[in-house]
Amino acid sequence: MNKELFISAGLSEVNIVLLENKSLVELHKEKSNTSFAVGDVYLGRVRKIMPGLNAAFVDVGYEKDAFLHYLDLGPQVKSLIRFSRQVISGGKDKLISLDQFSFEPDIEKTGKITDVLGSGQEILVQVAKEPISTKGPRVTSELSFAGRYLVLVPFSNRISVSQKIRNNEERNRLKRLIQSIKPKNFGVIIRTVAEHKKVADLDNDLKNLIQKWENSISKLRMVKAPGKVASELDRTSAILRDILNESFNNIVVDNASLYEDVKNYIRSIAPEKAGIVKLSKGKKPLFEQFGIDHQIKNSFGRIITIRSGIYLIIEHTEALHVIDVNSGQRANRDSSQEANALSVNMEAAAEIARQLRLRDMGGIIVIDFIDMHDAGNRRKLFQKVKEEMARDRAKHTILPPSKFGLVQITRQRVRPEMNVEILEKCPVCDGTGEIKPSILLIDEIENNIKYLLQDQNEKHLKLALHPFLYSYLTRGFVSRRVKWFFRFKQWVRLRPDSAYHFLEYHFFDRNDDELRM
Repeated sequence: MNKELFISAGLSEVNIVLLENKSLVELHKEKSNTSFAVGDVYLGRVRKIMPGLNAAFVDVGYEKDAFLHYLDLGPQVKSLIRFSRQVISGGKDKLISLDQFSFEPDIEKTGKITDVLGSGQEILVQVAKEPISTKGPRVTSELSFAGRYLVLVPFSNRISVSQKIRNNEERNRLKRLIQSIKPKNFGVIIRTVAEHKKVADLDNDLKNLIQKWENSISKLRMVKAPGKVASELDRTSAILRDILNESFNNIVVDNASLYEDVKNYIRSIAPEKAGIVKLSKGKKPLFEQFGIDHQIKNSFGRIITIRSGIYLIIEHTEALHVIDVNSGQRANRDSSQEANALSVNMEAAAEIARQLRLRDMGGIIVIDFIDMHDAGNRRKLFQKVKEEMARDRAKHTILPPSKFGLVQITRQRVRPEMNVEILEKCPVCDGTGEIKPSILLIDEIENNIKYLLQDQNEKHLKLALHPFLYSYLTRGFVSRRVKWFFRFKQWVRLRPDSAYHFLEYHFFDRNDDELRM
C-alpha cells in the first residue's frame, strides 16, 4: 500500500493529512498551543472523591477537573504515590532509582477509591483522553511512555507482545531480548513494528524511554501541583512514530523549520527513510497543489456520496453515531435484489471504515446496511467490515449484523471528533444575514491598503483574494493594481485563492503572517 503524509503549517495550527493509495484516510489538526494531550504527565491534586462513582476528580490545571476512575489507578498506585512523595521530599541532589525501590502490595480490583486516595492528596497522572466537549480530560495513574518499538511501563515487571505479531518464535525471541536488557521494576510492551528488529535497535529505544522517565522524575522535584511533568511528542512526531513503515514513500512539508524538525526526527527513528521527506516550494497552498482540499470538502458533511451512486447519511446524537446506507441509483438489472444489496453493502463498508478514521468517530456507531436475507451474505459483510477496520489504529469492537441488518461498532475515543465545516458562507452577507454594499468593496480594500502602507509603514504587502476579484483588479493595461502603485509608490502583490469566498480578502506581510485591521 502506498502511504503519503502531507504536513501544512498555518499561523495557529499544523494540519496533517495521511493518504493511502491517494485516498484521504486521516486528518489531524494540531494547535500550536496544544496542552492536555494524550500521553502528557501531570502532578495533580485530588479535588473531590466521588464514592458513588468510585472515582475522583483531579485538578491538573485545566478549567474542568480531570476524571480518575478506580480501575484507572493501576495495581501499583500505592507504590507510585510513595515513590513520588520520596522524590518530592528528597531534595534536588538526592537521586532515587526505581530499580532499588521496593513495591507495595497490589490494590484489589474490587476495592474502593477511598482506600487509596483522599481529598487534597497529590498524585502523578497521565492524560488518557483529551478534554471533549464540556468534559475535562480523563486520566490514569498507570503511567506509560511510548517509543518507536517499545512502551515502557514503570512499576511493573511484565513483558507483553503485540497481538499483531503472530509468529510464536518471533514473540519468544523478542521476549528473551527484552528480558536480557530490561532494568528491574520496569515493564515493557513490545509494539508491532519491533518484529524482526535487532537487539541494538530495541536497546537504544529502551534507553531513550528510561531517560525520558528519569527526566520526568527530575522535573517532579521542581513542579508544584497542578503542573506538567512530562509532555508527549507533538502530534506530527507521534503520528510518524506510530505509523511510519516500509510502505511510506512520501512526506511533504510546506514549512522550512517544520521540514528540518521532521527530517531530524525521521533520522532518529528510521534513518533509511530520511530521504522521503520533501519541502514543498510550490506557489499554490500545499493541500490545493495535491488536490487534498477537494478531498476534504468531499469527505465531510451529513451526506457522503460514493462514486458508484451509493450514498451514506451520517447523523450524530448525544449518545451515539448513526450511519444509513442507501443504494441511490445503483442497480444491476441482471442481478437479484439480494446480490445488489450485497454489492452495495460491501462497497459502503470500505467507505464507512474510512469515514470512522477520517472523522475519528468514537463511542457507539450503529450502521444500517441494506437488508440481506442470506446468512452467508451477512457473514461476508461482517468479514468485509473487519478487514477494512483492521487498518484502524484505534481500539474497536465489531458485532455481527443483527436480524434487522444493523452492525454495531464501538471505537476508542481519546480526542475530540474531527469536524470540518464544508458549507460556505453567503458571499453577500458573509453569513451574518445582513447585506453590505458590494459596490464599496474596492474602496474598502483601498482604504486598508492606504492604512497599512502609509500609517503602518508596511514594506512588503500581499493581498490574498478570490480569483474573480484578482481578475477584476489586474485586468486592462492600467489596472487597479497599477493605479495603486502610482498612488502609494509601492507594489502590492496579489495572490488568488479559490478557497476564499467571492468577496473575501486578507492582507499578509513578508513572513505570510496575516495583518489584522
